[in-house]
Amino acid sequence: MTRNPSSDTDISIRSIHLRDLDNLQVTGATEIASHSTDTPEIDDYIQQMRRWYGPLKALTLFPNPLRHVFSAFVAEADGQLQGLIQVTPFNKTLSTWKIDRMLVNLAKKQAKSQASDRANKGKPQARKNAGKNGECRLHLGMDVGSQLLRYCFETIREAQYWISETDVNDQFGLALYRQNGFQPLAKATYWSIQPEQLAVLAERDPDLPNLLPVSNADAQLIYQLETVSIPPLVRQVLDYQIQDFRTTLTTKVGSRLTRWMNRKDSVAAYVFEPQRKTAIGYFELKLCRDGPEAHTAKLTVHPAYTWLYPELMAQMAGVVQKFPEQPLQIMSLDYQTEREEYLRQIGALEIEHTLMMSRSVWHKVRESKAGALEGLKMPDVLPGLQPTGTPMPGRFSWRGLKLGPLLDSSFSDGMSWERFLLENMSKLSLETRSRDNRTNDSDEKASD
Repeated sequence: MTRNPSSDTDISIRSIHLRDLDNLQVTGATEIASHSTDTPEIDDYIQQMRRWYGPLKALTLFPNPLRHVFSAFVAEADGQLQGLIQVTPFNKTLSTWKIDRMLVNLAKKQAKSQASDRANKGKPQARKNAGKNGECRLHLGMDVGSQLLRYCFETIREAQYWISETDVNDQFGLALYRQNGFQPLAKATYWSIQPEQLAVLAERDPDLPNLLPVSNADAQLIYQLETVSIPPLVRQVLDYQIQDFRTTLTTKVGSRLTRWMNRKDSVAAYVFEPQRKTAIGYFELKLCRDGPEAHTAKLTVHPAYTWLYPELMAQMAGVVQKFPEQPLQIMSLDYQTEREEYLRQIGALEIEHTLMMSRSVWHKVRESKAGALEGLKMPDVLPGLQPTGTPMPGRFSWRGLKLGPLLDSSFSDGMSWERFLLENMSKLSLETRSRDNRTNDSDEKASD
């Protein structure tokens, strides 16, 4: 991808290269990472990129469903990395993208070392200019982050919405997103259920007679359940479609490859309501086979069937018992109050609070010109309603009736006008009576 130099600074933004991976592990770097379970840590990310850089880079050269898996860009100035951003599409229609990770202040350590080396040369002028040169190369993290975000907004033209997730205590990340147009979407809470609590939940026999495995034929049901369980604003931003819940051959191969690399298994099922012929509950478990990481769960319940929480939790706890003992992590959003109450009842621990934010690429366009009528006051409007010329008198007719006496004639007195009106009214009444008589006669003939 071609470079995009900034107009304000000497920062250029480009796609990440293999040589850039050595400069990503910096002690003083500021990381703004998404709290998605699919986003690996920075060390694991670097190892995966070293191993799969060639195949992933080749996928970006031609159209294919996996061409956006490798979407990472770096900001560079004076030959040094200043920041990195990693983004991925949130849905299959590419209308919503999410920010997985952002790193800034990558050149902080190198700039400080260069400034100290110049200051130790012994020359007074060198000491004086050392701090200035070092500060010139130290671009503010907020500016670097803004440049990376704007580059993604301008380059990825398919995106209509952007979403991010940041810890509520990350003041730098929240300020960066707010400065670039992101608005709060929902508050998320991450819960951890300990193995002892899972063992207690697994003792209960779940009452789920219509628990079915998930397949592509059930994509319509899962799509309806997902859309009905989220508020309208969140639904508009996430923009789920039916194809988001279908598994293609490429997606299946990619997911199996990912599970093989991370040594994880996946289990998914949903509850079918036969009377309404709809799905009322759904869960997906990602289970670690070796035990170093916690198990994760995604749970969706219809708002009218919140009594399913104990049943689905008992079902998931029974599945988890077949794997190494590890906590089960689950997420709840601020509009899922019943879920949060149930998790507190079973003793789940709140381990993290994050804020989901969104930004639209559409801007409000002023449809009316400056100085339109709604901006005018009443004294400015009234002169425009005045006649522009002298009115001209014209003739008029009254459906064949005779005109009344002219004003300039000798019969222009009040009596002549009254006599004219009486005559016309009598003619109208006679015509109305004759018309009614003809109608009655026709009706009597028709009856005979």
